[in-house]
Amino acid sequence: MAQSVTVLLVPQLGTEVTEAEITEWLMADGEPVEAGEPVVNISTTKMAMDLEAPASGRLKIVMEEGEIAKVGDTLAEIS
Repeated sequence: MAQSVTVLLVPQLGTEVTEAEITEWLMADGEPVEAGEPVVNISTTKMAMDLEAPASGRLKIVMEEGEIAKVGDTLAEIS
């Protein structure tokens, strides 16, 4: 049976913001996470924010700290 995977995406953070820097992962790769739990901190030229896990499961980090992600990019997968 195939395992369900939920992706954590860079959200639309404003009309003029098109990308964000991954500043800090708050959870480690492979660690179990709960839905609603903060897992990563991202920042733009205007703001910094924590993104929460959209589902419960095991975290698989796709993009590393210091990388620049565009809106809609996959930061992590949760399965």
